[in-house]
Amino acid sequence: MSRQHVRFCKSFDGAEIAYSVSGRGPVVVLMPSWLTHLEYQKHSVAWQPWLDALSSRYTLVRYDPRGCGLSARNTDNLSFETWIRDFDSLVRTLDLDRFSLVGTCQGGAVAIAYAGRESERIDRLVLYGTYARGRNRRGDIALEPEKAKLMLEMLKLGWGDEDHAFMRTFATQFQPEGDLEHLRSWCQLQRKATSPANAVELTRVMFDIDVTEAAARIRCPTLVAHVDRDAVSPLREGQLLAQLIPDARFLQLDSPNHFMLAREPAWRELVEALYEFLPSSPAAGPFAGLTAREREVIGLLAQGLDNRQIGARLDISEKTVRNHVSSIFAKLGVTSRAQAVVAARDAGYGT
Repeated sequence: MSRQHVRFCKSFDGAEIAYSVSGRGPVVVLMPSWLTHLEYQKHSVAWQPWLDALSSRYTLVRYDPRGCGLSARNTDNLSFETWIRDFDSLVRTLDLDRFSLVGTCQGGAVAIAYAGRESERIDRLVLYGTYARGRNRRGDIALEPEKAKLMLEMLKLGWGDEDHAFMRTFATQFQPEGDLEHLRSWCQLQRKATSPANAVELTRVMFDIDVTEAAARIRCPTLVAHVDRDAVSPLREGQLLAQLIPDARFLQLDSPNHFMLAREPAWRELVEALYEFLPSSPAAGPFAGLTAREREVIGLLAQGLDNRQIGARLDISEKTVRNHVSSIFAKLGVTSRAQAVVAARDAGYGT
């Protein structure tokens, strides 16, 4: 991920909202999911693929919602409407006229609500692994309200405890094919993102979300992507969104992981779809011809990583990295690693 700059803005009621800006290109806002921490997420194994893919090609804006991360931790004034108004305050602070939104999990519901009111501001809307209805609103899906009650109880007992059964269940839901490093990454994110009491209150709000009416009012181009075996947000919820939003494109992905792993073919499919769907920079030049994987490699190369380190980060072999580097040289018209790094940094990669 390129270097980020963290700043603060005041929301409608004076609450401090932390946000960051990184990368170059058309503006894309990555909406916060249930758990966020701007500084920690850039080191999170689970989040790195998302941040690398987006900041390598776009001006990426992220923020911590109130109650989480670097933003105000006081949750006295916490509601779904507050989340929407906090985001609107950020948009006004940054003076964003038109921009794209990427919403995952609970952040997708906030994006839907905002886009339902302000479609003329949204260039493109991407909704991944999200929903229009929180668990308490899914009476037509077996046991969803009961699961919501159980999760609240587990939150109180096992928050941030790596050895607790809740954490193993939690991590398994999000990344069932993840390894021990992924488990520890989710535990660390829990501890850093918010307190146990705040987590319960944030979750209560999340479970009662219903933006079905807002979804029907969206008029901007929309891509709905969902993995087919999602244990966090059922596939049926993604399909419902695609039905509710006029002319939405639906992309079903072959994976059991709510947050897909970088090595999965389905992750590559999603990244290619994002690059095709989101606005491209007119100054992309020869970099526009790079594949999604090559853009990841050039971004890491520009950060000074060697082939072994790049392979470890992307979970691919050094030989595969060398093949990608050779292809990048040919497409950029350079003959050395140093020339590639200079060109990449000039284009905004690795900064």
